[in-house]
Formats: sequence, structure tokens, C-alpha cells
Amino acid sequence: MYKSTHAVILTFVLTVAASAAAAESGDFERKLAACGACHGEKGDKPLAPDYPILAGQKADYLSAALRHYRDGRRNNPIMGAQVQALQLTEDDIVRLGEYFAQQTGPLATLKN
Repeated sequence: MYKSTHAVILTFVLTVAASAAAAESGDFERKLAACGACHGEKGDKPLAPDYPILAGQKADYLSAALRHYRDGRRNNPIMGAQVQALQLTEDDIVRLGEYFAQQTGPLATLKN
């Protein structure tokens, strides 16, 4: 358990550092990569089992969640810190929602 907790904390610290760099550059691809650090490049392979799968979710749901983290209406210490560090613009939020919505989630093959 110690190693697992240590790995999550280290990943969080590294992700926040990457997020700060992305916010400074204003580069959407770097902001996308910061999301992918925890949720997987395509949002389909989260780093930890309690991190949500983003791939295949509705774009408007994902965008609303990001807005709520940004505005403080949704409370999660990790996501709140991420959204603040990334300084997501409204365009970033919409693009991130659309990107992850277009990805194939792991349960897509079960849909008929």
C-alpha cells in the first residue's frame, strides 16, 4: 500500500508540474497530455482504478464537469488543482470534452 500511495502522490506532483507548464504555454496539446497523464492518452486507461474513464462519455457532460471543477461547484482536490493549474479556457473545455467523447471507451464492444 505504501508504494501505491507513493506512486499516486508522485504522479500527482508530476502532473501538476506538467499542468503549470501547459498553462504557461497556452498549448492545447500539452493540456490534453496533462489530462492523459491520469486518465490515459485517449481517456480509456486511467492510472488508478478510482479515476474515471473519459473515453466515450458525452462531450457536454465532460465539459460541464470541467466547468464545475473550475468554478468550485464540484469538489475534488486533485481535479480542482488540475483545472486551476491548467487555466483552462472555455475553448479548451469544449475541445477536451469533444476529444474524449470521440474516443472509444473500453465498454464500447458491449453495446449492441
